Amino acid sequence: MIEIIPAIDIIDGKCVRLSQGDYNQKVIYNNNPLDVALQFEDAGIKRLHLVDLDGAKAGDVKNWNVLKKISSNTKLIIDFGGGIKTGETIERVFNVGAHIATLGSIAVKQPEVFYSWIEKYGADKIFLGADVKNEMITLSGWLEQTTVSIFDFLDTVKQRGVVNYFCTDISKDGLLQGVSTELYKKLMNYFPSLNLVASGGVSSIEDIDQLNTIGCKGVIVGKAIYEGRITLNQLKKYAC
Repeated sequence: MIEIIPAIDIIDGKCVRLSQGDYNQKVIYNNNPLDVALQFEDAGIKRLHLVDLDGAKAGDVKNWNVLKKISSNTKLIIDFGGGIKTGETIERVFNVGAHIATLGSIAVKQPEVFYSWIEKYGADKIFLGADVKNEMITLSGWLEQTTVSIFDFLDTVKQRGVVNYFCTDISKDGLLQGVSTELYKKLMNYFPSLNLVASGGVSSIEDIDQLNTIGCKGVIVGKAIYEGRITLNQLKKYAC
């Protein structure tokens, strides 16, 4: 059964959402991300996708206090990302309370550093974010477009030990217009041994049902929850 992974995106210590990765299209949903995390935990959710958008933009983690508060006050399995660029930073991410490090741009820009972390911490501790637009990789919190195909990229990292990844179609993200089902089907056909988590565009419980049917391992849900399109009660059927 598909795993529900709610997202909390952080700017200035607050829970926000962007549309299509645009920092100028920001909506603040809660001034206290811990309150949001506790609501997820109370609903039976086990996993949290916590993203430091300030860190992603700056290239260095900024919202350490949010990670610490949530890790100290919940039992959620936290994957944390946004600005993890050095060995000291990823070590601190784990020490502060994240169970999994979410990485993206560094896998393209500094692949040997990325692969060294897989070897050091193990593949299960690394969650690779493959953000795409028109099936091409985007970097740096979606601010930088590349000419690297998602399929070529995943083929390369798979050979070096990556097993867990999520793919965000940023043309869908934050728009509540539905998920890129055909893209995910295509990715799963190409890479049946990788654990695919879908992200971007989830607008209803039906979208999640559809992703579950095609066999996605998990789904990251954000704006649909905050906008009331999906209730926490509806998600309980997928709570493990």
